[in-house]
Amino acid sequence: MERNSKTNAALYPGRIASIDVFRALTMLSMIFVNDLWSLLNVPHWLGHADFDEDFLGFSDVVFPAFLFAVGLSIPFAIENRSAKGHSQMKVLVHIAVRTFAMLVMGVFTVNYGAGISPEIGLKRPMFSILMITGFFLIWNIYPKASTWKKYLFITLQFIGVALLVYLAVIYRDRNGGIMQTRWWGILGQIGWTYFPCALVYLAARKRLNVHLLALLAFILLNMAGSNQWLGCFDGYIVSNGAHQALTMAGIVVSLFFCRDAARHVSTDAINAKDAARRVSTFAILTVAGVFLIIAGFAARHWWIINKLSATPSWIIICMGISVLLYIFLYWLVDMNRKERWFSVIKPAGTATLTCYLVPYTVYSLLEIWAVKFPDFIRLYPVGLLKSLAFAFLMIGITALLGKLHIKLKI
Repeated sequence: MERNSKTNAALYPGRIASIDVFRALTMLSMIFVNDLWSLLNVPHWLGHADFDEDFLGFSDVVFPAFLFAVGLSIPFAIENRSAKGHSQMKVLVHIAVRTFAMLVMGVFTVNYGAGISPEIGLKRPMFSILMITGFFLIWNIYPKASTWKKYLFITLQFIGVALLVYLAVIYRDRNGGIMQTRWWGILGQIGWTYFPCALVYLAARKRLNVHLLALLAFILLNMAGSNQWLGCFDGYIVSNGAHQALTMAGIVVSLFFCRDAARHVSTDAINAKDAARRVSTFAILTVAGVFLIIAGFAARHWWIINKLSATPSWIIICMGISVLLYIFLYWLVDMNRKERWFSVIKPAGTATLTCYLVPYTVYSLLEIWAVKFPDFIRLYPVGLLKSLAFAFLMIGITALLGKLHIKLKI
């Protein structure tokens, strides 16, 4: 185990700058599109396709890119844990705990989105603030401290658990329904996607052929689900394999780049053999990205392009877009050292979960304070600047929270 850990440490550097940048750009875009609801006269191409509509809006590409980023990170995260001496079982437990945390947060946020009954005695914004407070109390990265502070942090985590239990018990939606899984929410869907993909990687590690087969299996599963061939299993598999396929694509791309990334981190010298290998990697993935986009549009012959239905054509096109975007960012950030260009959004890539949850509190505070923006600020196209400024503000708040040692990690 120790020998393998040393080998893996050499092959997998601690952080790949382009992955953080890719994740940061995706989170910036996610906050931006999630704020479009507050604008007026937003053109349809910026939003989501309606149910059963054959259309790909800008918003329809953002979540797939985030799932792809999850896949990019999985090999590095698992191999770095192994390099630190973590056993297979310890890594497996970490995967399970992380998945459970995502599912819990997903269930809470999706029920919050379903509305809050006034009968519970808590208005919707206050419920949101308490919910987010519970998340941070439980999953904050507490600093290493002396014994009494350590017990203090443990106490805060117990308070967070008690707070979430209380909210779960009193919760009722607009129709009087209790807290339930519903569609699991964005975070819950990420959890159900991360779990099987991380298990596949933990079992197969660097065997690229296994991951390619897993990617193909998830795509075929999605095709079967889209054709209503799953029978009694229909509805029990989140997205019918669509989300898992996007994350597996990220894992595959990560495996292509990991050796180049390790060499790049360890030395600036690139010999002819390394250069040829890198050119080959870029060529293979560029062709793959273009092929996926063409194949996705060709698949419209059988399935419409639709995010809500998680159709095969949608995932294949989004997969191709994500591959090409990441190739460009790897060239720009890791090969040409332009990471500083993205320094202003860096917290969105390194404290992504925190950044995702900050808007919940901000929206709640704006509602409590009855803040309303004038129509000329909300009207397209000026409103886009408002939503973009809001996204950057959320990243700024995330950076400030990090300085105060408030940062979620699961």
